[in-house]
Parts: sequence; structure tokens; C-alpha cells
Amino acid sequence: MTAAQTESPLDFDPEALAGVLHRHLGPDGGRFALSRIGGGQSNPTYFLDWADRRLVLRKQPGGPILRGAHAVDREYRVLDALHPTGVPVPRPVLYHEDPRLIGTPFYLMERVEGRVFTDTSLAELPRSERHAIWMAVADALAAMHHIRPDEVGLGDYGRPGNYFERQIARWDRQYRTSPSGSVAEIESLHAWLVANMPPDDGLIALCHGDFRLGNLLFHPEEPRVVAILDWELSTLGHPLADLGFCVMPWHTSPDEYGGLLGYDLETTGLPSQRTFVDRYRAQVAFEAPLLPFHEAFALYRFAVIFVGISDRAQSGTASDPEAAALAPLARRFAIRALEVAYGRPHG
Repeated sequence: MTAAQTESPLDFDPEALAGVLHRHLGPDGGRFALSRIGGGQSNPTYFLDWADRRLVLRKQPGGPILRGAHAVDREYRVLDALHPTGVPVPRPVLYHEDPRLIGTPFYLMERVEGRVFTDTSLAELPRSERHAIWMAVADALAAMHHIRPDEVGLGDYGRPGNYFERQIARWDRQYRTSPSGSVAEIESLHAWLVANMPPDDGLIALCHGDFRLGNLLFHPEEPRVVAILDWELSTLGHPLADLGFCVMPWHTSPDEYGGLLGYDLETTGLPSQRTFVDRYRAQVAFEAPLLPFHEAFALYRFAVIFVGISDRAQSGTASDPEAAALAPLARRFAIRALEVAYGRPHG
């Protein structure tokens, strides 16, 4: 058995992992390499080469974690359910529950080759290619929402019904635990969301929870999504929650977490929000429209997330060195949501 080649420090013993790999995947053939993937994932992720197989290992972080957080078992379960359906996800290979091996549960999936874009303006691409990439985002989201969870063994993957009511209550609880005090715009936005929540229409879909450009892997040459990544927040929910999240770039400026607001979309070859939504809606079975509520809810969720980031920056516990710079976005995202809610600039 070959000793592991590592390109960065690991938080576990690779030789302990090697024994399991040998039992499940066969001999290493003289090739065993591990390297940590950057990008700030909350679940540590590694490239793993074993013999001629190119894999990805994803595990829980070490140390104490909140109950239900970093649920790599759920990630593996959803990959296992979706891969046979044609929804673009990596092929799952192995789930190992026992934390004694490398300190936490982990799973393996096949490595998919492709391109990652984090800039929503797609400035690194020629103008002629940008529209098609965004249409591929809509196609992948629609393919995921076309799946009936109960038909692929995910009928119990979350609590069905009253999704937005439960989500707003959850994020409000998190917001009110902040030691930083209230944010007037978030208070106003919460009141608007509660007052304008649409009746529950019974729509249930597998929701990714963080479906955005940077969590998609694109074909090396074609405008096509080959893998939807980072399923940590996935659950059963309302499909328009994911769609509302997807259209956030059209409501935020480039200095507000990389939005598109202010771009001349036609000149830069980028689609309008309506074009993006129409592409998605042409491929799903339901007719419920995307409302300002759904768009404002997505911005509200991010506003509360930025409150938490600000709190961690102030306490010195933030893992992201840029956390302090993100703190003002809590108020700015709430303002953008109020602009969506009322159809005009707020303030």
C-alpha cells in the first residue's frame, strides 16, 4: 500500500483512510494522493486519487457541531437518490458513518471535471457565451425541481407544507439571538413578509437551499451543468424558494456580494431576470408565479446570515478573514428586499 501524497496539511491520518479504501475500492496501484480543496466550504472537502480513480472526499468538520448541522449523510443520500434520474450530480461511491476512522463521518463521490464560475457577470467568458451559461443554470434548477421526491426515496427528506412560514420563523429566531441589536430595515422586512406571505399552495420539491452559480460545475466546453454541488442545506421545501434565491443577482449590485444590478445586460450579453425565469418556468409542471414575496424572502435570509457573520467578526470567531467587510451587507440586503417588496427604491 502506497503512502499518501498530500499537497496540504490534513486534519486526519490518511493511512487510516487507506485501509477502508483498499477494502472497498481495491489496491491503490501505487497512486494515493489527497489535497484539500479551498473555497471556504463548511464541510471540509478533498480531492482523492486512488489507483486510476479520481474522487472527492467530503467530511464533517472536526470538533463540536450543532445538532443537524454538517449532515454529510443527508448529502450522500440525496446524491444517491438523484444520480439515476439524470439530474446532474456526481456519482456517489461510499458513505462511512463511523467517526473513529478519520474523526468524523465522510463520503466519497466521483470527481467531475468542469468549469466553475463565481462571477455572476461571467466577465471571464466572451460576451457570446454568457447568455447560454445562465440558461444552463435555469435548466439545471428545473431538472432538479421536476423530480418528485417520493418517487426517488426522498419523501421523508424534510417536513412538507408551510415551508415559508417555518423558514421565516426560523430565521427570525436566529436574528433575535444576535447580540448586535436590531436592524430597522430587517424589522420592517420581517413584518412585510409575515403580512404578505402567500397561502400554502401545497407545492413540494427537493430544494437545494444554496442553488447559485458558484455551486454549479459546467461542462469544460459546452454551456451545460454537469454537476450540482454542495447539498448541505437541501431539504423538502417550496421550489420558488430556490428560484427566488437564484434571481438575487438581479437585485443586488456588484459590491453587494457580486450582483448584476447596474449592468447593461443587453450590452454585456447577460439575460434579464424575466428571460431567466421564463426559461425555468417552461420546464416545470406547476404554474405558481414567482412573486416579490419569494424574491424578498431570499434577500431576507441572506440579510440574517450577514448579521451572523457580523457577530462572528466582532467576536473574533469568524473563519473568513473578509467577514468584517461583509457585515454592512445585512442592512443593504434588507434594503434591496424592501425595494423588491414595494417596487421602488427604499429609504
